[in-house]
Amino acid sequence: MDKLKAIETFVAVAQRGSLAATARAEGVVPAVIGRRLDALEEHLGVKLLVRTTRRLTLTPEGSAFLEDCQRLLADLAQAEANVSAGGSRVRGHLRVTAPAGFGRRRVAPLVPLFRQQYPEVTVSLNLSDRVVDLVAEGYDCAVRVGDLPDSSLVSVRLADNRRLVVAAPDYLRRRGTPQTPHDLLQHDCLLLSSEASQTRGWAFTVPDEAGRRKVIHIRPRGPLDCTDGQVLYEWCLAGLGLAWRSTWEVQADLDAGRLLSVLDDYAAPPNGIYAVFPTARHLPRRVRAWIDFLKDHYGRAEFWGANKSL
Repeated sequence: MDKLKAIETFVAVAQRGSLAATARAEGVVPAVIGRRLDALEEHLGVKLLVRTTRRLTLTPEGSAFLEDCQRLLADLAQAEANVSAGGSRVRGHLRVTAPAGFGRRRVAPLVPLFRQQYPEVTVSLNLSDRVVDLVAEGYDCAVRVGDLPDSSLVSVRLADNRRLVVAAPDYLRRRGTPQTPHDLLQHDCLLLSSEASQTRGWAFTVPDEAGRRKVIHIRPRGPLDCTDGQVLYEWCLAGLGLAWRSTWEVQADLDAGRLLSVLDDYAAPPNGIYAVFPTARHLPRRVRAWIDFLKDHYGRAEFWGANKSL
């Protein structure tokens, strides 16, 4: 048995979900693919895949083995890249995931520019507010916004993420301008109903008894909430209430006067925008190039609007 070929076949079948599709990609009959998998399972002494006429399902042992195989093949590809062309070429397929709203505005526009700089790299971009399991789902890198949970993943801070309370001028003319965070309880606030970072409420800093600044959280109320931040942004522009939004989303509107920020003296310290990846060891050149590319663009004041500090 050619163990490397068998492992490559196993990974391909798991990713495609079909022996027939894998066979077509290789130009062989499905029976050849099946024999490779049988030989691999016999060699390992475990069942990796449950095969029926309708679908393929990974066993628990198969899922664990798949993760190890994906890392093995990635390390092998990197080793080959390191010795070919002096190891200096950036190439291969880059799989990136990012939150939907941030990804549409601040990641997707950079992908064509990245490919202009690195034409031998192809890119798949997944935009989802679901926290993607990078290892299990085979992603090279995630761009994530906000406080990161403890994990075995490696992260690089790309920029600050600052949040402000904003409203349309028409709303403030009608309802007045809040002067302290607690005034929000008397206003119509537009609430994000699913994001974990807002479950404690909106964050502000206020002086404590010793005159130092401390962070507090206010849980405002309002007649409207939504799971989609883009909808809240549009409601805010329409004058329906106050919203707590990141400056990467609203900076252009603040510059143009379509929105006004309030309670700026109480703004909480920024959290971060991060590149997250499974391991720093043997980081593929395409991933390192992507992270450096993001750091370069996110470090430019003009990328965000009037203010570099987000």
